Amino acid sequence: MRQYIALIHKDAESEFGVSFPDLPGCVTSGGTLDEARDMAAEALAFHLEGLAEDGEAIPESSTLETVMNDPDNKDGVAILVAAPAQVVKAVRINVTLPEDLLASVDSYASANGYTRSGFLALAAKKAMKAA
Repeated sequence: MRQYIALIHKDAESEFGVSFPDLPGCVTSGGTLDEARDMAAEALAFHLEGLAEDGEAIPESSTLETVMNDPDNKDGVAILVAAPAQVVKAVRINVTLPEDLLASVDSYASANGYTRSGFLALAAKKAMKAA
């Protein structure tokens, strides 16, 4: 099973942020450490799925030593996140949203390193899990 190193960061007035040094743009956050870890697994799965859909190569995971020797990573706490055994095929759909909501979704997704589809999928999973 392939695993990727994720770094958890926490600023005083923020949620726990998670980033993957081997996967630029693959970021997420959570209100608690457990939520951040769960969101990291989902973000990793969506990111790898997107790479596969785009025909891009799935990068190998760096060693912990390599990741932690990078000065930019010194403030993060490293965790291992398992990649899904199989990338699930995405299905294109047509969704209608109010224009102002779509603008807010796009703005939030862009500011937090998500695609529109990735953010909406994560939000849907989070809402169903909370129900």
